[in-house]
Amino acid sequence: MITTTLRQLPRDTRDTLFMLLVIAWVVTPLLGELPWWCGPLTAAVILWRGTLAWRGLALPSAWWRLGLLALAMAATLLNYKTLLGRDAGVTLVVVLLSLKTLELRARRDAFVVFFLSFFLMLTNFFYSQSLLTAAAMLLALLGLLTALVNAHMPVGQPPLWQAARLAGSMTLLGAPIMVVLFMLFPRLAPLWGVPGDAMSGRSGLSAQMTVGNIASLALDDSVAMRITFEGAPPAQSELYFRGPVLSHFDGQRWQPLRDFGSLRSTSAALQVQGAPIRYQVTLEPNQHPWLLALDAMPSAPALPGRRARMTAELQWLLDGNVTELLRYRATSYPQFVHGPLLRTPELQPYLTLPFGYNPRTEQLAQELRRQTPAGQSTSEHVITQALERLRSGGYVYTLEPGVYGRDTADEFWFDRKAGFCEHIASSFVILLRAAGVPARVVTGYQGGERNALDGFWTVRQSDAHAWAEVWLAGRGWVRVDPTGAVAPSRTGSLLRLQSPRGIITNALLGNVSPQLALNLRAAWDAVNNRWNQWVLNYSQASQFKLLQNIGFESPSWEDLVYLLCAIVVVVSLAGAAWSAWDRHRQDPWLRLLNRARQRLQRAGLTLPEHSTPRQLAGQLQSQQAANPDAQALAHWLLRLETLRYAPDTPSGARTFRQQLATLQRELRQLRWGA
Repeated sequence: MITTTLRQLPRDTRDTLFMLLVIAWVVTPLLGELPWWCGPLTAAVILWRGTLAWRGLALPSAWWRLGLLALAMAATLLNYKTLLGRDAGVTLVVVLLSLKTLELRARRDAFVVFFLSFFLMLTNFFYSQSLLTAAAMLLALLGLLTALVNAHMPVGQPPLWQAARLAGSMTLLGAPIMVVLFMLFPRLAPLWGVPGDAMSGRSGLSAQMTVGNIASLALDDSVAMRITFEGAPPAQSELYFRGPVLSHFDGQRWQPLRDFGSLRSTSAALQVQGAPIRYQVTLEPNQHPWLLALDAMPSAPALPGRRARMTAELQWLLDGNVTELLRYRATSYPQFVHGPLLRTPELQPYLTLPFGYNPRTEQLAQELRRQTPAGQSTSEHVITQALERLRSGGYVYTLEPGVYGRDTADEFWFDRKAGFCEHIASSFVILLRAAGVPARVVTGYQGGERNALDGFWTVRQSDAHAWAEVWLAGRGWVRVDPTGAVAPSRTGSLLRLQSPRGIITNALLGNVSPQLALNLRAAWDAVNNRWNQWVLNYSQASQFKLLQNIGFESPSWEDLVYLLCAIVVVVSLAGAAWSAWDRHRQDPWLRLLNRARQRLQRAGLTLPEHSTPRQLAGQLQSQQAANPDAQALAHWLLRLETLRYAPDTPSGARTFRQQLATLQRELRQLRWGA
């Protein structure tokens, strides 16, 4: 019924509805990144334009468009405080594209909409370069090409599948060129980044840790990084990927130390031993300068065009944010000694607590100190008793601890006894500092899961974790994970807390086998990993490696340009050879007749399609009887017909080509219509 109705619509209406459908497909992925009002406004304008086309009504006046444009610009300015920049610019382009459809009258307007849609299609990659986004934009590209081809088709109602087939053929013909350009065009810095950090209320890393103001934590299953190990990987419980180290506490918020001047040099304080672990990391864009690695990585990995440094707290930092996929090989030593072996003034920042906070925790710390048996280290006794209290005191690891008050450690130790890793690590470090034990909070990722399909370990945002490091005399800084005392499954196995499913998720996945869901996710992760490794992470180093495999000893930018130019020249010559062969293959008699027909058309004669030379000559003789040059051309057309169809034409291909060449020279000499 709907198909029949569409076929009965006028050509302009049908084409307009198809174009609006394609525009909606291009815009929809962007709506989650744009202001809340942009989606309803765009949808309303597109539906309005579709209704006008369906009912054959007149387009609105320019005052409507100007009013909506002014409203959108004011709202954009209110949202972003500017009309420039990525987000504000994309918002305005979306609004302008939708408003442009309200003045869609001529083919020229349609072309503006087409090319504006092509540009908007690219802006989707500002926010995501995932495989799903690429697939959606490929479909959008085919839709836009179909609409563009359809706009160039002659009058009538050509079926859309015919335009779609031609658009698909054009895409396939252009695919080899795009592959060559992708592989050999010199790699430049990416034109897009990733959205800013908005991890509040969701699992993941942040530059600081505010304890107690999040009532519930939603687990984010998006991928943070992928790792492949050379040889046997460590135990899952040992996979601690170090991120920001938080040592300054103001009562509510943990932050990194700002002044490292008093700390001893890192190279002198770090001593590694034992067998190393070698692995490769593919780090997802995170808009932060953190270079995540297992403890401890004494030297920076090779990063072409990037520089990295290690802080005095063993955190590796890049010279800029990670705005694209970053792949690097790392070497870490699980056995290491870090920090001074004797108590020194540089440990004082790790004992500092704000005045007037958590009095009950401080009292507990003093009691634990007084209970230290003779001959036992106070630090070891306090740590042991604190961990035992977590194991046997009824403490719970949960994603919904509720909102904490001012004294977060007091509430955790004595009242709520519930929290996720941030609550536990923070309360543990506060207790140790109150007892005179230097301690700090370390954040990063813990664990991961191995994909049996490709062997990569996938670390997700839900694996974000916080643990403690304590200083012990004679041993330096030692990792202690208090969350493991509360919930051993968090660090000792692949088990993780799961966020409650929503209504839609339960409806879609409620009856799906958990094992089937895991297998499907593993397959999807493997496909995404291949996309990341082969496409998104195809860097300048990958190009140089390709040149080395071809035979270049020391590849450079110049070699890339030379090779690309050589391929362009070879392809151009091949195209010219094919054109010459196709021209030779075409009937030369028909080619000469087409030249004569074009000359007549330039002279202003209206010619029936597929006219024979005799018919053309007769029309020329009747319309240009007084023109001797026109009569000469008519006589030439009759001779051309005689060459092909007269029974007494001399036989032999050579004689035919000679006479055809003579006619070709005579045609160039004829002046009429030239």
